[in-house]
Amino acid sequence: MVASDLDRTLIYSQAALDLTMPDEKAPRLLCVEIYEGKPLSFMTETAAALLPELAARTVFVPTTTRTRKQYERIQLPGPRPEFAICANGGHLLVDGVTDHDWHRQVTRRLGDECASLAEVRSHLLSVTDPSWLRKERIAEDLFAYLVVERDLLPEGWVKELSEWSEGRGWTVSLQGRKIYAVPKPLTKSAAMREVARRTGAQLTLAAGDSLLDADLLLAADHGWQPGHGELADSGWRADRVTLLAERGVAAGEEILRRFLERGSKVAV
Repeated sequence: MVASDLDRTLIYSQAALDLTMPDEKAPRLLCVEIYEGKPLSFMTETAAALLPELAARTVFVPTTTRTRKQYERIQLPGPRPEFAICANGGHLLVDGVTDHDWHRQVTRRLGDECASLAEVRSHLLSVTDPSWLRKERIAEDLFAYLVVERDLLPEGWVKELSEWSEGRGWTVSLQGRKIYAVPKPLTKSAAMREVARRTGAQLTLAAGDSLLDADLLLAADHGWQPGHGELADSGWRADRVTLLAERGVAAGEEILRRFLERGSKVAV
């Protein structure tokens, strides 16, 4: 079973492509997401060819912090995955439909183990400044995130928010221009384990680039993290997790190669 984060792991916005080579040597790209009539997310054509091969050999599970609506905009090459994990584990999709029993289990746990979304949202709004805040959103009634002008963020603001959230059972993650506040019990790893249980998977592989992917990487039998992103920049390392040299869209291609290589060895 392969559980992989999407944004800045397998798919990339224009700003995240990191095409540092000469233009004539840049890889051909395939657009996999349109938003408001404009191309938004890409992968290399080579990666687009590798993904259907991976899906044919493994249980491939897209695993994202995106809401269900945001996930549904993505058109990955190959057949639609039977399982997908959205909202950082808050929703488990089976053939595109929410598993309501799973969602109820998650929401019960959040109610028992951490501060309420209302409390956290109220604090977020009280400590933000209109000069650098662009959007404030609630995702699936599970967590909150801000879209900010990152260059204008006060020094130490994210650290202070993290410390405040820690004591209330929440995690803060800075990813590009987005700052996520997510309940600690809301994890991708729990949903990954549930899919592994249902499918009988004996080996779990994972990939991700952000703090919200750390639990997923630690729960898998082996994981990969690209050379960019929150985890790489912070110096995060773990046993059974390989830090790749590749950055940007090239890392997405390499991650798919590693998934296929490891999966093929098991099959043999």
